Amino acid sequence: MIQTTPLRLASASLTRAQLLRDAGIAFVQEGVDFDEDALTYTDAKSFVYHATLGKYEVALRQFGYERMPLLVADTVISVAGEIIRKAHSLEEARRILLLQSGSTVSIMTCMIYRSTAFELIDLSTTNYQFRPFDEDDLEAYLQSGTWQGKAGACMVEGFCKPYIQMVEGFESCAMGLSVEVLQSYM
Repeated sequence: MIQTTPLRLASASLTRAQLLRDAGIAFVQEGVDFDEDALTYTDAKSFVYHATLGKYEVALRQFGYERMPLLVADTVISVAGEIIRKAHSLEEARRILLLQSGSTVSIMTCMIYRSTAFELIDLSTTNYQFRPFDEDDLEAYLQSGTWQGKAGACMVEGFCKPYIQMVEGFESCAMGLSVEVLQSYM
């Protein structure tokens, strides 16, 4: 299927926007408000699915999909069965990054794409095995503030990249949007 009109990315994520640009997918970007903190799911897959579904329902009411295809996504990190969300403080970012140091980390992205032609719901997982983080590198990263707004305070395309020992899955999934899956339907 060839995309003939831009899609609406219902997300404020700069990284998701860059992934679409890099893939050559035309889009307009307009975020939606959804309170993920109200969700009580303890399983990472259930959480990310319901967070995406909640955002999708808000975006569907706000924008529809008839004039412009709609794309919504959410990402969550899981380490040893614990859901790791966005850190709200430097101390919390330090704690969750130390949890990831030397561990296997699962990054799950759920996306919902809806056009007049079809609807796609995808939940993809990318697993990383990280070497232990160097304490000085970790402290510099924390002080930079670039962890803010990132699921798990992690940036596999940035700080975490030199610590990757093994990867299983798409890097785009870990960055917040499984563009390879999306492109296969467009």
